[in-house]
Amino acid sequence: MKLAFMGGARTVTGSQVIVSVNGSKVLLECGLYQGRRQESYDRNKHFSFVPGEIDQLVLTHAHMDHSGNIPSLVKKGFAGSIYATPPTVDLCKMMLRDSAYLQERDIEWVNKIRRRKGEAPFKPLYTMQDAEDAMDQFVGIPLDKTFTVAPGINATFRDAGHILGAASILLEIEEKGRSQRWGFTGDVGRRNVPIMHDPNLLRDLDILVMESTYGDRTHSADADAEEQLAQLVNETAALGGKIIIPSFAVGRTQLIVYLFHKLFNENRIRDLPIFVDSPMACHATEIFRTYMDQFDRETQRVFLHDNTDPFGFARLKYVEDVEESKKLNRLAYPHIIISASGMAEGGRVLHHLKNNIENHRNLVLFVGYAAKETLARKMMDGDKKVRIFGEEYRVKCRVEKMDAFSAHADRPALLDYVNINPTKRLKHIFLMHGEIDQALSLRNALRSQGYENVHVPEPGEVFTV
Repeated sequence: MKLAFMGGARTVTGSQVIVSVNGSKVLLECGLYQGRRQESYDRNKHFSFVPGEIDQLVLTHAHMDHSGNIPSLVKKGFAGSIYATPPTVDLCKMMLRDSAYLQERDIEWVNKIRRRKGEAPFKPLYTMQDAEDAMDQFVGIPLDKTFTVAPGINATFRDAGHILGAASILLEIEEKGRSQRWGFTGDVGRRNVPIMHDPNLLRDLDILVMESTYGDRTHSADADAEEQLAQLVNETAALGGKIIIPSFAVGRTQLIVYLFHKLFNENRIRDLPIFVDSPMACHATEIFRTYMDQFDRETQRVFLHDNTDPFGFARLKYVEDVEESKKLNRLAYPHIIISASGMAEGGRVLHHLKNNIENHRNLVLFVGYAAKETLARKMMDGDKKVRIFGEEYRVKCRVEKMDAFSAHADRPALLDYVNINPTKRLKHIFLMHGEIDQALSLRNALRSQGYENVHVPEPGEVFTV
């Protein structure tokens, strides 16, 4: 029994783990690496394993850092099934098509600039056709239903509480007369967050592979976050400024829309128009609407009991048309734009940022985690000059970040997750999908609680267990 950490090791992007049992190789996740553009392109283009040697792929959820490189995997020879929950299948099919489209469009824009400079053009990582080629390999498996992935490997999806359809994976493994229970958390959601259920934690484990995105910090209280959000919006509107919110199209955008709906209903923010400017977010919201029976009790109580749409209200408009998106940059009055991507590494939000960050009245509000070297992270860290589409812009706008809307569990919740598994049984813990400082901090905390074999794998490191 082997575990190989081919992506997502000591970083928060590009998750890829290979489980080798009884001669079969099962890939858990196939995410895009996000960071410096050239480095990201090279990492995503060249896998550190042979895709044709992978027998099956099991996917926890639809976010691009977990699913976004599936078309490349198929393009390079993977021919197995892609197992995921039904909402994840629906979201992935939409997101991968959208990702391919955005890559083709962004490359066109970048290449215009490169041609002016006499530089060679880039090619997209994958095309729309590559994304279409991967669609038939998806297989939807409901939560809590055990299925066989490969000889000696049975899997069960448990609700991870992260985004719609997100699951942790319980693997029940038999090899040469040995039986073990392995847990792969994927991204662990937070408790008491609107829309999603609380995570269904994996128990009685021998091996645990766990994310560590917020392994060194505690989130602020939800009530404080709502008040802070209202204050930021009202202060910016009073100055006559615009609010730009880079947001992941799946999960985060729906949560932010939900909260604005609630704040408007409670008369806590000014009567501003809100635009969700992302075709992917628009389509994702439609998928969310088809699974509203899976939302938590609070959402049912606040909105769904009287058939109110939590993702639609009078001041909100979804923007799909590209020309309508361009018109937003000509609006002179205060308004809010929610646009993908959350790490500001692609999509329409880049156009909104380049048109608005040099105005001191405007606010750019980041509502989630951003990996090192991404544009979002540079702005969060206070860089005064940034490059967008190859050109330099000065950051004169107000920049704020709020981690309270994160869909990831924080340090106390991650420790609670581990603690339901006795130290005598849990033989190994592997911390991934977190930057090195976060992972090491969480490792030290777990070791102090009596868990001896806590590992922070290097990229490409292989463990025999």
